[in-house]
Amino acid sequence: MQQYISIENEKSVIIKGAKKVLSSIPTQAVIQTETGIIIFSGNEIEVKKLDIENTEVCLYGLFSNIKFSKKTEKQPLLKRIFK
Repeated sequence: MQQYISIENEKSVIIKGAKKVLSSIPTQAVIQTETGIIIFSGNEIEVKKLDIENTEVCLYGLFSNIKFSKKTEKQPLLKRIFK
């Protein structure tokens, strides 16, 4: 599946390959993709379009930071305790 992020004028972001919007508040939007999590920070952020069938999310706002986080496999509890 093709994934990309398109940014226009620091105010509009299109994410292709999105699985779901984990959270959205005026200062932050958290999007889950096939490869991990993307966190958008800024002001007046809102989800303008959510099309999960076509894996597309459109955000609008004043963006100041974009952070990428890779998916990590959860380790069993005993393995985490007894490293």
